[in-house]
Amino acid sequence: LTTLLTASARLPSTLAHWNYDRLIHNGKIVGDYYSYIRQTTNANSPITDITSLDMRCNAGGASGKKTQTYTIKAGDEIGFTVNNVFGHPGPQQVYISKAPAAVSDYDGSGSWTKIYSLTTKAITDQGLQWAGDGMTSFRFTIPSSVPAGEYLVRAEGLALHGAGEKGGAQWYMGCAQIKITGSGTGVLSPSVKIPGLYKADEPGILINIYYPTPTSYKVPGPALWPAGTQE
Repeated sequence: LTTLLTASARLPSTLAHWNYDRLIHNGKIVGDYYSYIRQTTNANSPITDITSLDMRCNAGGASGKKTQTYTIKAGDEIGFTVNNVFGHPGPQQVYISKAPAAVSDYDGSGSWTKIYSLTTKAITDQGLQWAGDGMTSFRFTIPSSVPAGEYLVRAEGLALHGAGEKGGAQWYMGCAQIKITGSGTGVLSPSVKIPGLYKADEPGILINIYYPTPTSYKVPGPALWPAGTQE
């Protein structure tokens, strides 16, 4: 049996866990901790039940009444700071969901579309090398074709260190409340519902990333929007 254990896999579990706690806009951190991101009630513990409503915006994230809404323009760069670090191997992805009215009143029960995916940077004879490994923040662009409105922007980290058995994958997520301005007329598609986004036994979720050494990785979830965006 191989001993291909990464440094992140050897971290004490609570140190390797994380939250998304502050918003970044055009390169600058805006607001205090959880000003614009719904605060969780489970400290930095993961969600492991993919059928749970907590898969939307984490435990405690169903309501945004205590969270402010931040205004940006379609085409702006935003991002999240991470408390403490991406401490487990796996992909980081971002989904958005348009609220029917005020996003602070929205529970995330509508449709979600994936706009960003940070996966492997290389696949070597030592296995999958993750682009987000060790990062303390990440940034991405809100597509310029996003229609104006109020949105939940959901950052999601999937930890695969225990994913060699069904139910072993861990999810970390946080939802920012964003008002997007502009003249975008894009149609957000494909769209998904959460829960229902993933299956526990699909290839990118049920995978032993250590042995036998993987030679490929299929990122879970729908295709990125807009069409043609590279993962």
